[in-house]
Amino acid sequence: MDSSTPPPSSPRPGARGRSPRASGRVTLSDVAQAVGVSAMTVSRALRGERRVDPQLVEKIQAAAQRMGYVPDPAARALASQKSTQVLVLVPLLSNTLFVDLIESIHKVLFAAGYHALIGVTHYDRAEEEQLLRTYLPLRPAGLLLTGFDHSPAARKLLADSKIPCVHMMELSAADEPAPGTAQTPCVGFSQAEAGAAITRHLLERGRRRIAFCAGQLDARVMQRAAGWRAMLEQQGLYDPALELLWPQPTSMALGAELLTQALQRDPAIDALFFCNDDIAQGALLEALRRGIPVPERLAITGFNDLPGSDQMLPPLTTVRTPRGAIGAESARMLLQLMRGETVATPRLDLGYELVVRHSS
Repeated sequence: MDSSTPPPSSPRPGARGRSPRASGRVTLSDVAQAVGVSAMTVSRALRGERRVDPQLVEKIQAAAQRMGYVPDPAARALASQKSTQVLVLVPLLSNTLFVDLIESIHKVLFAAGYHALIGVTHYDRAEEEQLLRTYLPLRPAGLLLTGFDHSPAARKLLADSKIPCVHMMELSAADEPAPGTAQTPCVGFSQAEAGAAITRHLLERGRRRIAFCAGQLDARVMQRAAGWRAMLEQQGLYDPALELLWPQPTSMALGAELLTQALQRDPAIDALFFCNDDIAQGALLEALRRGIPVPERLAITGFNDLPGSDQMLPPLTTVRTPRGAIGAESARMLLQLMRGETVATPRLDLGYELVVRHSS
């Protein structure tokens, strides 16, 4: 072959054939070419606009179905400047707490024509920042974020995006303003007050050496610790040695280990306040294995009222948190913000419930 002759695979100048795509994805232009109309006409027909002839709509729909065309929501959002996706960032999907939260969010958003795009941060500010860098360019219609513990870079990304955002599970400071609102939009309850409430309950039951046992050590856990600490300080009973703060994820196994460590550190401890129910459940099982009477010798309490806590031996005293209601109300608040409406109560406190059972 002459060296000046293009290889057979080279595209000819001006060729109008469909270019190959590595992904194999059928595009709007592919459907338009198959029907012999413009891509804009195909887009209007598939969106159900009345100005397209009904017979042509049927032809376009048949071609799209035959070719396996699936609309690209990101492309549609860029074209229309509107999106039906809401980015929801939660720390974990293995925790019932956040599963309940997402389920409630989904029900409200789906009924309004929106879809939740779930991101998992693993309690890592850098990972949350990377998720924001990945998904904010897609211009989601709104954001639902768990808590306020963001990196400085993430805070700038959120501010620069100007995308409506609601924070969940925590409350902003009562005097903290936000552009266009009296408060930063948030739905939750005071973690510190809840921590103080369960500590007060233990004090009222006559406990004096109350240890706080925690894993994960995210911002909400530390707020519960602050509530515990403040309540004990008021009574002159605070002792730094009663704080057992372990950074690893919470689990039943960690609860057993924390109970052992607490009693080794101070055999006089008469109550354990665990930051989450899963480790409190593990501590109850360990106490049962070791023959430690609960609550006669040692009171044990948890937090969040997770499934199974009412079935423990003895049933676990805990704080019931309204995660389902928080998810639903956060989604409703975000819908208002996305519609440009004024939110009457941008700082929505849904409270908590102290559930007293036999472990205390």
